[in-house]
Amino acid sequence: INLYRPPVWLRGRRAGFRNADDFTSSPRAPRRRLQAQDKTPFMKFTHAALMGDIAGSEASGSLVRLHKVFNEVMIEANRVSRRDLESPLTITLGDEFQGLCPTMSVGAALMRRLRLKFLSKNIECRFALGLVNVRTPVNTREAWNMMGPGLSAVRERLEQKDKRMAYRYSVPASPATATLLEGLSASLTEIERNWTDRQRELAIKTVLDSQSPLSLAEKLGVTQRVYYKIRAAAQLDLYN
Repeated sequence: INLYRPPVWLRGRRAGFRNADDFTSSPRAPRRRLQAQDKTPFMKFTHAALMGDIAGSEASGSLVRLHKVFNEVMIEANRVSRRDLESPLTITLGDEFQGLCPTMSVGAALMRRLRLKFLSKNIECRFALGLVNVRTPVNTREAWNMMGPGLSAVRERLEQKDKRMAYRYSVPASPATATLLEGLSASLTEIERNWTDRQRELAIKTVLDSQSPLSLAEKLGVTQRVYYKIRAAAQLDLYN
């Protein structure tokens, strides 16, 4: 799904349609009456903001280790995704970070990569991803000192802590899309939390490493038959 471009029915607002119901249930309604219902200009989205934090960081046994791993993951992510980020992932304060992506699809891929990287270190984390309209100059050195509609909405989604979902979404132009994405998020989070240590190791290497099943099996020290058995138990085909 290309979330960067509004759904077809939202583009109908240029013709005066207020929402999906107006578009589908009243296709023959006079355009003038429909235009009178909505005087709000169509919002243009320029970027996708990605925000996240570490869950339960204050209760961590070693804040020094957590701080070290946190910074290492951020540095690696910025190095690997430097061409995809409009503004790099930046640790803001404590255990929180944020960055600016060109599209929701780029942000979603980065979000899951970060999630798996943290899980590989036995660190629980959560994210929020949403469409925003940055109206000030984009800070290409750090994700800081920028303003525009949508940013506070993404922050609010992150602060709405829900143990069932590690991924939260903000899609102002289509709340229904955000609801569908969070339903998917609940399923992904449930699969992740049901992994055994062995299943987690296999899942993370399979998703993050672009290698053949044979190579992955050799790296994990198992036969291909055992690899596929663990993969099936981890519901990796559904997850990936």
